[in-house]
Amino acid sequence: MLTIIDGFLNKTTMYRLVLYYLAGLTLAAMVMGLFGLIPYGPLAIFLSALFFVGVCWLTNYAFARAFAAPTNVESVYITALILTLIVNPLDSLTDPYFFSTALFASVCAIGSKYIFAIGKKHIFNPAALGVALPALAVGLSAGWWVGTAAMMPFVLLGGLAVVRKIRHLDLVAGYFLVGFASIAVMYGPSVGDVGSALWRMLLHSSLLFFVFVMLTEPLTTPPQRWARILYGGIVGFLSVLPAHVGSFYFTPELALIAGNVFSYLVSPKQKLFLKLKEKVKVAENTYDYVFESARALSYRPGQYMEWTLAHAHPDNRGNRRYFTLASSPAEPDLRLGLKFYSPASTFKNALSAMKVGDSVVASQLSGEFVLPEDTKRKLAFIAGGIGVTPFRSMILDLLDRGEARDAVLLYSNKTVSEIAYRDIFDRASRELGIRTVYALTAEPSVPAWAHGGPIDARLIAESMPDYRERTFYISGPHAMVNAFKKTLRDMGVPRRQIKVDFFPGYA
Repeated sequence: MLTIIDGFLNKTTMYRLVLYYLAGLTLAAMVMGLFGLIPYGPLAIFLSALFFVGVCWLTNYAFARAFAAPTNVESVYITALILTLIVNPLDSLTDPYFFSTALFASVCAIGSKYIFAIGKKHIFNPAALGVALPALAVGLSAGWWVGTAAMMPFVLLGGLAVVRKIRHLDLVAGYFLVGFASIAVMYGPSVGDVGSALWRMLLHSSLLFFVFVMLTEPLTTPPQRWARILYGGIVGFLSVLPAHVGSFYFTPELALIAGNVFSYLVSPKQKLFLKLKEKVKVAENTYDYVFESARALSYRPGQYMEWTLAHAHPDNRGNRRYFTLASSPAEPDLRLGLKFYSPASTFKNALSAMKVGDSVVASQLSGEFVLPEDTKRKLAFIAGGIGVTPFRSMILDLLDRGEARDAVLLYSNKTVSEIAYRDIFDRASRELGIRTVYALTAEPSVPAWAHGGPIDARLIAESMPDYRERTFYISGPHAMVNAFKKTLRDMGVPRRQIKVDFFPGYA
């Protein structure tokens, strides 16, 4: 079962998974309402969702035109469905409270992406701001009706799938650990009261929904692990803090908005509008896309960015992808290494159709798949196919700076024609002593400089007898990465010495 779930998660982008999750929750709520398990009927929930989607879409269209900004319709639907699940559904077609709250919340949520943005990067979680502003301004508050016992299983299972996908367990753990500790301190020695409070905190699925969907929203979450944990802790503490000034209380949405300020201060702020400079073939069905930017980007070799390319009728993987930068920081342009398979996704087809001068948006610089600060540490790189792009960036950066490191690259492809960047890796061998072992799994005539067969435990041990002393970096298809993690663990390599190239919504 876990294998099936992982297979689905690997084929679905993070944003599309969240959209499916929210749509599933809305459908589940309609079914619960049909059987009287929640206090709202299916028609009321459906009409509320329809209203939110319509207003959010129109608001986004207007702001996008006014600000001449690229848009992503998935984000619009995600915001609309979040609002659907936290603003109480309408009582009737003439319900003034619902329509006032829903209209105010929708416009505030979508508008915040454009108005409260610096360098075209929005600061606040849109849905949180969307429900906070009406409450503060005119007393129109959200009911968080998703927080019922009947909805708990659906919120929990889908939420765990989202956290598993984006691998932000550290963020969720930081929130709950600090939240639980704060409750324990506030209730003092009364164990019964503490237990009761903690149980209520978990039983009400609105809190789980808040954490799984809103707290983990990628555009307002710090990319660094330490910052994510601290961010979760800040929001967790403020969420349970019983502080108030008069009738003003620190609600979860306000806690999240406060956390968003911290996240913005400690996160990279680049959002680049890049123009395609050239496409360079580097191997069979593999191309480097070279983009020029009006602004310089400061990054570390091995980091990735989120790339948005608007195109008609995107498939279920949407119009956003995460790609590792293949360029070295010393190169004047940004470079992506991409391999094209058949059938290709709509995103890859849109990339293939790009002409020189066409634009793409890059943002959310992130990633901890970077070289250690300790230059004496022994390293081993394992790459499969186009998973070699972060190693191009790392090794070219070492060449640019003339920095020698004790490193070995094991690079697997089917044939010689699929090897990319061989000129760089061979140059690193000559100038820095960084060895590369080219493993070919389907080459009819294996040249003398390559290894015939897959990368396995035997090849690892033969090419680096001191492998237990090395820190391994693995990059490639998801299944390959998992297989090598197991191989290395079976060979006695400690878990702490294994790093994998991960980014949300692996694509």
